[in-house]
This record gives sequence, C-alpha cells and structure tokens, in this order.
Amino acid sequence: MSFFGNKRLIIVLVGLVLLISIVGFTSRERARLTWPEMFFKDVFSVVQGIFYRPAQAVSTFFQEVGDAYNVYEENRALKASLDQYARMTAELHALQAENERLRKLLQAEESLKNSYQLRYAEVVARNPDTWNNVITIDKGLKHGIKKDMAVMTAKGLIGRVQSVANFSATVELLTSYERRDNISATIQTVQTVNGTVTHHPVSGVIEEYDSQERLLVMRKIPWGEKIEPKQQVITSGFGGVIPPNLPVGYVVRVQPDDYGLTQTAYIQPSADFSQLNEVMVVERNFSFSPTGELIPNQPQGQQTALHQQQASQQAGSAARQQAAQQSQSSAASGRGAAPSSGQGNAAAADSGGGQ
Repeated sequence: MSFFGNKRLIIVLVGLVLLISIVGFTSRERARLTWPEMFFKDVFSVVQGIFYRPAQAVSTFFQEVGDAYNVYEENRALKASLDQYARMTAELHALQAENERLRKLLQAEESLKNSYQLRYAEVVARNPDTWNNVITIDKGLKHGIKKDMAVMTAKGLIGRVQSVANFSATVELLTSYERRDNISATIQTVQTVNGTVTHHPVSGVIEEYDSQERLLVMRKIPWGEKIEPKQQVITSGFGGVIPPNLPVGYVVRVQPDDYGLTQTAYIQPSADFSQLNEVMVVERNFSFSPTGELIPNQPQGQQTALHQQQASQQAGSAARQQAAQQSQSSAASGRGAAPSSGQGNAAAADSGGGQ
C-alpha cells in the first residue's frame, strides 16, 4: 500500500514540475505561440463566445429594467414635486387674492368708519339652488347683527340682513328675484350752470334685478333729468333701512318707462356677486322711533350711562309721585275728620237743648 501511495505522490510531483515548467516556458514573451497554445486559445475563445453573448444580453436586459425603474421613480418624484408646486401656487394666489380683498376692506373701513359702525363677517354658506338669492355669514345676534342691516363688500352694497340667529345670519342679495324691498338711491350727475360745475343728485328706486343682463333696474327717475352712462349710483338712506352714501353701481343706459312719465336706468353693480368671501355689516348711526322721529345712535358706553340716568330719573319721579299721593291722602283724611267732630258737637248741643 505504501508503494502505491508513494507512486501517486511521485506522479503528482512530476505533474507539478511539468506544469510549472510549461507555465514558465509559456509565460515568456515569444514571437510565436506553440500549436497547443493556439489550439486551447481557439477552443476557449469559441466557448467564451458561446456563453458571453447570452450572458451579456441577460445583463443588458436587467440593467435596462433597473434603468426603467429608476426613470419611473424619478418621474413619480417629479410629478409629486409638480403637484406640490401647483398646490403652493394655488395657495399663493389665494393668499394674494385674500390680501387684496382685505386691503380693499380696510380702505372701505377708512372711508366709512366715521359715519357708520362696521362689523366684519365671513361668508360660510351659499346654496347653489339659491346662489343669487341669499348667503349665510358667521355673525349673529351675539355679535350685534340685527335684521335689515345693510351688507356690503369693499366694492359696494350687496344686500341686507334677512334673518338673524345667535351666531349666524342670512343675507338677502340685491340679485335675488324674490326680493320685495325697494332701495332708495341717487344718481350722482354733474351739471354745468353758467360755467359752474355742480353735482346734482337724481333720486330713484332700485326695484329689481335683471338676471339676463345682470343689471339692477332703477325706476321712478324724474322725467327731464339728464342721466348719462358711467355715472355713479349710491344709496340715499330715504327708505329708513339702508344707510346713505353706500356705493351701488354705475349707470349703463337709460330709457323712458312704459308710460313716458319717468325714466328707467339699468345699473351695473359695483360688487362682484360671484366672489363673496368677506363682507361688512353696516349699522347706520341713527334710527327711527315708532312715531317717525329721527334718533341718533349713541355709543355703547353713552347708551349705558343714558339708560342709568333714565332709570334714576324714573325712580325719582316714581318716589315723588308716591309722596304726593300720600300727602294728598293725608290731607283728605284730615278734612274728613274735622266736619265729623263739629257735627257731633252740634248734635250734642241739640240734644242738651232738647233736654
């Protein structure tokens, strides 16, 4: 057994020596290869060519799949960025529009705060079925809102408060086809008399809204008054509900009425009724008593002091009336007792005399 084992070891060693010799011989630079080297190189090149092309095709396929997936992920990320950019752009435009509206509200407040008390509100509901009729605002009785108060935007009048709850109110728009209340208004005309330019207000009544032409209809304008397009229309306040000097719109055209006695003007509203977001509720600085007397509205502090003064005056007047009634009753009782005593004495005298 040891002989065969040593024989195998000798064969292995001889093989290694031959391999090392061949490797050393073939590793040198030579002008020409031997025929075994050329044979093996040709065989290996053919075998490598057979396996290389399919492997390269498979590798290219998976690489293309990976590139397509990367392109998909990048495209999705770009779309998400584009959507975010679109949202940010929309939010920016909304903020710019809101900023512009609030600036106009502040400008309108500066021009009206000396004459009226303004309360700001936001439109919280607008039913598509009654889009041109009513809107709902987020202020009510708890915020000082009352029925029939005028409501306007920074551009002009839009309607009046129709009904009020504690924390909300319904506003009837000028464009409502169900509106029954007329609005007294004036057209600001300009006349030249003897070379002097004068402003001449022409009165009329806004009675309805033409939904086809989207214009307010102002009737009962005196015949003979010269009305021209683009003249401004404002409220007159003669109706006792809507305060005066609130912008309504501009004259578009004028035509005679059906009977030819007065004129009818068609007015383009100043306010944009398609975009109602922030509004102002206007409280006029005076009111009417049940007898028709004009009563100026007092500030809240002055009203409280006035109510206290009136209460003290009424209490003092009631005390004086009560004291006067008591003195009158005492005097009456004194006058009644004296005659009774005299009559008793007289009766006693008569009785004594009789005796």
